[in-house]
Order: sequence, then C-alpha cells, then structure tokens
Amino acid sequence: MMCFSDFPIPGHFPNYMHNSLVIDYFRMYADNFQLTRHIRFNTKVLQVKQRSDFSHSGQWDVETENKDGKKEKHIFDAVMICIGHHCNPNMPLQDFPGINTFKGKYFHSRDYKTPEEWRDKKAVVIGIGNSGGDISVELSRVTKQVYLSTRRGAWILNRVGGNGLPIDFSFNRLTNTARLFLPFDVFCGLGERQLNQRFDHALYNLKPKHRLFSQHPTVNDDLPNRILSGTIQVKPNIHRFQGSSVEFEDGSVVEDVDLVVFATGYSFSYPFLASHVVSVSENKASLYKYVFPPELARPTLAIIGLVQPLGAIMPISEMQARWATRVFKGCLKLPPMSSMLKDIQCKKQTMAERYVTSRRHTIQVDYVSYMDEIAELVGVQPNISRLLLTDPRLGLKVMLGPCTPYQYRLRGPGKWAGARQAILTQLERVAQPMQTRPSDEPKPKRSFMRPLVLMLAALGLAAYLNKNQLLAFLQDPTTLLDKIRAYLPVQP
Repeated sequence: MMCFSDFPIPGHFPNYMHNSLVIDYFRMYADNFQLTRHIRFNTKVLQVKQRSDFSHSGQWDVETENKDGKKEKHIFDAVMICIGHHCNPNMPLQDFPGINTFKGKYFHSRDYKTPEEWRDKKAVVIGIGNSGGDISVELSRVTKQVYLSTRRGAWILNRVGGNGLPIDFSFNRLTNTARLFLPFDVFCGLGERQLNQRFDHALYNLKPKHRLFSQHPTVNDDLPNRILSGTIQVKPNIHRFQGSSVEFEDGSVVEDVDLVVFATGYSFSYPFLASHVVSVSENKASLYKYVFPPELARPTLAIIGLVQPLGAIMPISEMQARWATRVFKGCLKLPPMSSMLKDIQCKKQTMAERYVTSRRHTIQVDYVSYMDEIAELVGVQPNISRLLLTDPRLGLKVMLGPCTPYQYRLRGPGKWAGARQAILTQLERVAQPMQTRPSDEPKPKRSFMRPLVLMLAALGLAAYLNKNQLLAFLQDPTTLLDKIRAYLPVQP
C-alpha cells in the first residue's frame, strides 16, 4: 500500500517495515530507475525566487549551499517543494501556565529517541496522535508510570485488521462508495461499533465527543493493553505546572514528574519562498488540489505531499508528481484561476463541516477519493466498468480489493505492463514474509460461491452507478452491445 506504483516492495519485506527497510526500498527504487546521478545530496536551498521574466518563461532563480558552505545560483524551469508538513515542531508553551517552573525535562516528540534514560521515572505525554500514542506505549515499558494527556480523546484503530491483514487493506472502492452514499453519522456509527468491539472506548476513558471520521484517527495496537495493565493512565488536559507537579483540568495532581513530551504536532512554512507566492496562515495554504498555487502567471511551482491521508503518503505524492510534471511539460492545463479558487474554497468548507477545528485538520484527504481525483486529471484512473467486461478477475480485484498504487498504472500516461500481475499477486506478497515455517495444513478448497457473490455485487453496484445508461440499454440494447464489441478481441 505504500510502494511506488511501478515498483512493488520485495515480497520478503515485512508488511510494516522498520525504517531501515523503508530507506533500503527507496535506494532500490532510485537504483532501478538510475535516479541517483540526477540528485545533488547534502544541499540546502536558501532561496527560490521568480525570475524577472517569469510571466513569459515561468523560470525560477534558486540559490543553494552545499555541505562545505559554498553558495551557488541556478535557473530552473520548474520547482517542486516536497518537504511535507512535518516541518516545524509545534510547542504551544503559552497554553501551559507554569511550564517555566517545571523542574524536569521537556521537549517535542520530534526530539524523542529512546526510552532507556527514563527507566523508573514518571512521564507525561501531551497529545494522543500517532506520535503521542507510540511514545506513551514505548515509555510505559520502562518508566514507573506514564500519564497520557488528551483534550478530546481519540478513536483508536488497530494496525492488524480483519483476518490479520494490514488495516489499510480495507481501503477499497467498495468501502469508499459506502462512505459517499451512506449518511455521515451512519457510516461513522458502523466504524465506531467495530472499534468498540475490540475495546470499549468509554470504558478506557478514551471516547471522544466527535465522530470517528471527524478527526484523524490514531493507529495503535498496544495502547489498550498498556491502559489495561495500568502502565498508562489517560488524563485530561493540563491545567498548570508547578515545580515538578502537574495539575490536570479535573483537579488531579501528579507529583515528581521527570519528563514531559509535547506530541503536539507540527506547522509548515516555506521560508525560502516569497510569502506572496504561497501564503501560509494558521497551518493553511490555498492550493489547487493541495498542489498548485492558483494565482501564479505560469504553473511551474508544485507543492508535493502537503496532505494528511488515512493511509500512505508515498503513492499520493507520486500521483501529485505525475500530475505536476505533465502540467510543467504542457501536456495538461490547469483550469482558470476563478475555477481553482472555487475548488479551494469548496474543499475548505467541506473540511470545516466534517472535522474538529484543529491545526492538524487543514490538509486532510480521503485516500481513495483523492487518488482517484488526481488520477482522473492525469488520465490514469482505472476504468472499472471496462475491466469488469474485458477482464472480470482484474476488475473485481480493482473494485473490491485494496486500492493499491498499481491500479494507476493500468492505463494512460506511464502505463506499466506489470501492473496487472502486481494486482493479482498482491495478497501473496502480504503473506510471504509471514510464511516462515513449513505448514502441513491442507490448502482450503477453492469455492466458486464467494467470487460469484462478489461478481453479482460488483455488477449490481456498477448498474446502480450507471443507472442512466442501464435505462437506455433496456430501451435499446444494440447500442451498448456495439460498445462492448469494440473492447473484445477481433476474431481471425
């Protein structure tokens, strides 16, 4: 689910990889496509500025500094800013009275490296995002006690999903269609019920007031276990610090605290870029589809990876880059500025209506919907109706299986001949790293009932989504039959 679309991660790599394996994969990718010779490493960008003739050339003056301190100036035809959104640690110390009197040590989660130095100490972790959850769990294995402070609580997802598969294997078009068609509260209720079957969030003092899909959820398999064993206590927001004591908003006080970790997120900025090019205010930037500044005279600047999906960022960044480079080359054109501004405003309004007001909820996207949205612009969105007619096995995998990046290499610019096989064998690569001992278990007999049911469900959904065409077909079937024949192989 996190691989680049034309280069599957090796099957023997574990599904949730250690960071050393992630960098190994990136190096394998770079070597495979001979990219390294085009990259200048250890280079700091000091300034990116529009050239005097930008309205005509679209070019940029870029000033850099290498590791020896030598500065250079370059001219580039286009610029892609790929620093993401984990740029500047957000430390809202002004919201924590008395922090200047705290006798222990405090720092941002970005600076946390190892739990060992906090053995048999007391620690407070502020924030229940993914970093806060992970750090709390790791600290709880060595500390005397961990207190996890949260303003709102959170819904906790398990990385191990149904049947032991990775949780994002459930990110498919069927689920996404249900999300679009069902009322928001109904869809949230279905998910919340499933999460509460694993553990009751109210019982564990974690249940938030907001709905499941109104906040970026936290993914953590171990947190409920650590709460159940008492090594982590969930606490409300902090009222104040006083020396080595921490007072919470419910009036409870914890004495002799040694460590406070601020897992309070990040802000992003572009100090090397003039503020009028990309304006950032309160962690918000006005970008068309989260990529292009709408008011530039020439579309030669793209922001890549400035989104927060429930899913992997790598395939989304790759899709954005595929779109951006085709715009740079003139193969694709952006709509008029007024249309782009309207789209930006619409997305902001939709996000404000759905999500809890927070600095982290300014760049949220739904993985499948956003991938399809950009893929449609590039011309690589899979044509499911056609696949169901010409290659039903593949069509069902694309429609009902996980939305793996290979799906966006089946057609259009950058089509990859290996995409079909990669999709059909994706489950084998999930299983491979776990098959580490011989098993005498007989393989289950293949049942044709499940594929048949799935096929009927897929056809029913396709018929519903194309109900207008279906009515036309019932009135005049010859028209659709002629279209189908165009996709079928010609008989010799």
